[in-house]
Amino acid sequence: MLTIKEKIAYGLGDTASNIIFQTVMMFLLIFYTDVVGLSPAVVGTLFLGVRLIDAVTDPLMGAFADKTRTSLGQFRPFLLWLAIPFGIISVLAFISPDFSSTGKIVYASITYILLMLAYTAINIPYSALGGVLSKDPQERVSIQSYRFVCGMCGGLIVAALTMPLVQWFGEGDSAKGYQLTMTAMSVLGVVLFLLCFAGTKERVFQPPVKDNSFKNNLKVLWKNDQWRILCIAGLFLLTGQVLRATLAVYYVKYFLSQEDLITAFMTIGMIGSILGCALSQQLAKRVCKIKAYISLQLIAAALCIASYWVDSSQITLAFIMFFLWNFFLQMATPLLWAKIVDTIDYGYWKTGVRNNGMVFSSVVFFIKLGVAFGGAIAGWLLAYYGYQAEVEQTEATKQGLLLSFTIFPAIGSIIVAWVMTKYTLNNKKIEGISKEIDIATS
Repeated sequence: MLTIKEKIAYGLGDTASNIIFQTVMMFLLIFYTDVVGLSPAVVGTLFLGVRLIDAVTDPLMGAFADKTRTSLGQFRPFLLWLAIPFGIISVLAFISPDFSSTGKIVYASITYILLMLAYTAINIPYSALGGVLSKDPQERVSIQSYRFVCGMCGGLIVAALTMPLVQWFGEGDSAKGYQLTMTAMSVLGVVLFLLCFAGTKERVFQPPVKDNSFKNNLKVLWKNDQWRILCIAGLFLLTGQVLRATLAVYYVKYFLSQEDLITAFMTIGMIGSILGCALSQQLAKRVCKIKAYISLQLIAAALCIASYWVDSSQITLAFIMFFLWNFFLQMATPLLWAKIVDTIDYGYWKTGVRNNGMVFSSVVFFIKLGVAFGGAIAGWLLAYYGYQAEVEQTEATKQGLLLSFTIFPAIGSIIVAWVMTKYTLNNKKIEGISKEIDIATS
């Protein structure tokens, strides 16, 4: 059994990750469009284009992490090595240089690519670390629940403090405000990554593999049919989630016409996320994880669809719906990540190879691909519906924004629910697999 202290220490790594991840989801598009001055269509294409690089770097990083062996552990050392570089690059990505239009696009492209590379290099080993802290299936849900409560606390910091800090630091200069805000956020993130490194211990060790080549690792990975299901689920889940989260600022500012309530709206959503993650473990103890996950996705989809009929004058109801959507959607998140660890055991049982890094890196790639699609679709939809920065939007644009914020994200959750009906690793099957592995390795 892990101590609460160690679970919190592990969770602090996701607090650090989410300071960047949630900032990208919530504010990077509006930073690029309203501060840097890039067109939403260009930004959408940029978000998607970077994923082509991730298609190569994510599995390579996973394979590299699987081969790493140090006196400090297999996955923990990456937190120590990469915390400071990740913090520096995060600041660079939120600088608005006084360049030409082309120069701004080039700078945004380079720094966003570097940011995603840094995120890959530190987050994949961090995610894999969660799979080697314990062998117990229920303990894994607990670990992931702590992780995502802490992760959503990082999101809460971003939601509650970003815009106030931008205004305070910037004193009317948004570009300066974003730069100094991200500096403060990055320093905090570096400290949290180091605390995660210091407070965790690896306990599940990967046995030596005769053929540990990248090509063979890919072949072994493909044999894991349950892993493939989670990759598809992660893709559609994050596409819908990021589409809605990215457009939330625009929804409040232009549809509800309540720019001064952006921080409150984002904060209430994060509070819902934290509460949902906190209750995930209790749900997993009482209900089959697969059935619970499917049900939560359908509830989240229903709330998205219902939000379409919330009038722009119904401010309180809009807040309630956003809170509930985050609550139910994020209650499912620890269940998904516990399933990823289960697929590692399943793959080891099926093939004799425990490829933690490859499994996590590939699932993370599809999740990041979903982030890219969600951000890209948001930018393209804004362009399609005629969005213009810092002006009163037409009724057609407002209706397009409403549709994009409500109905379209619901489609993602519905697809995820359908995909997860194909997933078969319930608690009973995982417990049986774990027993067989213990017998074979004893």
